[in-house]
Amino acid sequence: MRHHATGRTFGRKRGVRAALLSSLAEALILKERIVTTEAKAKELRTVVEPLITAGKKETLAARRQIISRLQGRERVAKKVMDVLAPRYKDRAGGYTRITKVFKRTADARKLALIEFV
Repeated sequence: MRHHATGRTFGRKRGVRAALLSSLAEALILKERIVTTEAKAKELRTVVEPLITAGKKETLAARRQIISRLQGRERVAKKVMDVLAPRYKDRAGGYTRITKVFKRTADARKLALIEFV
C-alpha cells in the first residue's frame, strides 16, 4: 500500500530513480532548460528547487549538501552556488517553470519544457 508515499517511481528501483533525477537535475542546471516528459519535469522540480534554496545560504555545509544530492557532481554544485543562487537571492521560491509543449509521436507521451524563471 502507498499510504502517504510521495513521489513518482517511474517503474524504477530507488538507486536507478535517484540516478535519473540526479542526471536530469545536472542537465537542467547546466543548460538551464530541457525538454523531458511531463511527469519527470514535475518530479524534477522537487529536486532542483531545494538545491537553489540551499545554495542561497552560501555556506560550506550547503555546498556539500548540494554535492551529495547531485551524487558528487561538484561542477554542477559550483554553478548552483556561483550563478543560480545569487540570481534568485530576493526570490522566495518558485525558481522553475514547466510549460507543456507537445506529445511525442512515437508513444504519445506528454512532453514538457522545464526552465529556470
